[in-house]
Amino acid sequence: MKMFKQSTLSLCVQASLLATIASTSTNAFAAEAIEKEKVVGIEVIEVTARKRVENVQEVPVAVTALQGDNLDAYSSAAMDIRFLNAKIPSLSVESSFGRTFPRFYMRGLGNSDFDLNASQPVSLVVDDVVQENPILKGFPVFDLERVEVLGGPQGTLFGRNTPAGLVKFDSAKPSQDFDGFASLSYGSKNTSDLRAAVGGGLTDNLSARISVLRQDRDNYIDNKAPGFEQDDVLGGYTDQALRLQFLYEGDDFNALFNYHMRDLDGKPVTFYANAIESGSNDLVANFNRDTVYHDSASRATQQVETEGASLKLTFELDNHTVTSITGYESAELFSRADVDGGYGCNGFGCPPVDFPTGPGVINLSSETADGIPDHQQVTQELRLTSNLEGDFNYQVGLF
Repeated sequence: MKMFKQSTLSLCVQASLLATIASTSTNAFAAEAIEKEKVVGIEVIEVTARKRVENVQEVPVAVTALQGDNLDAYSSAAMDIRFLNAKIPSLSVESSFGRTFPRFYMRGLGNSDFDLNASQPVSLVVDDVVQENPILKGFPVFDLERVEVLGGPQGTLFGRNTPAGLVKFDSAKPSQDFDGFASLSYGSKNTSDLRAAVGGGLTDNLSARISVLRQDRDNYIDNKAPGFEQDDVLGGYTDQALRLQFLYEGDDFNALFNYHMRDLDGKPVTFYANAIESGSNDLVANFNRDTVYHDSASRATQQVETEGASLKLTFELDNHTVTSITGYESAELFSRADVDGGYGCNGFGCPPVDFPTGPGVINLSSETADGIPDHQQVTQELRLTSNLEGDFNYQVGLF
């Protein structure tokens, strides 16, 4: 009886050990299969940092790529191009000019000059066409395939004004597969973001894609300056944009035509006089971002119209690719704002007045306007790219 009990106990222990081993082996095999699946499923991020499609891991350039769901989420809150600020390491984007004229900084390098003709050390390239004038850099961000940020200097492949780096946008391209989307976001202050795109094949060789965007926000900032009281006078905008593309794909020849336009009707950046507590970084006790004290708020406006087109031709030879990119951009701008942020003048050198002034000390009563009545940009790029087997390849080009 004792031997039987021991045998039974022994069999139970052995069975338990075998079950444990089998379970461990099964778990190990399952984990290994999952691990293999993860390895197989690693997303390959392709970039064009060197003007050829490459795996980002094989590019000897400091590149940060933003694409997929993250890009869609970041750009869906009715914000302008400044949504990239703090989303990409070492990149900062700011503007004292509203939803246009953004200024880019990389690794702390940039140009804070708000002159409309001021060149910047961070370039912006949209669909292979450089956006040289700062006004062109404010084009809305929508229906993109990827955003690439390249640390500088990048003058070898991208020309001047790239010592600090460049930001590169690639729009979603037409394809033979029919696809489309529509999205609507809504937020406070009647802020809305409506975007949609649809595309597909027109013939066996020709495909098209059209993308649209409309962003709105109501004026929500009240003016409380004595004698100039007006509710909901600043802070709003209506920003509309469109992109139309046609892609022809032959055996050894591709042609991509891109037409785009933008129409912005809004208000400039709102200035607040004496909003910082003297000697600190704190806002004054009674600060309210929804209230200003301006004597010219009713005249504040910002009107921007841009239009452009590009034609990219690609010829595939035996071991080389010839690429021609012709671009045209135009812009018109007018912006006016109360830049002293207050009403009247009561500071040093101001003449005595018998009407209210403020808030605080206003040393100079300043309402400024700036504009570009007609800006045109024509670019032409031609390059020869090798497609050789092995480690050696080269590019030559003209711009």
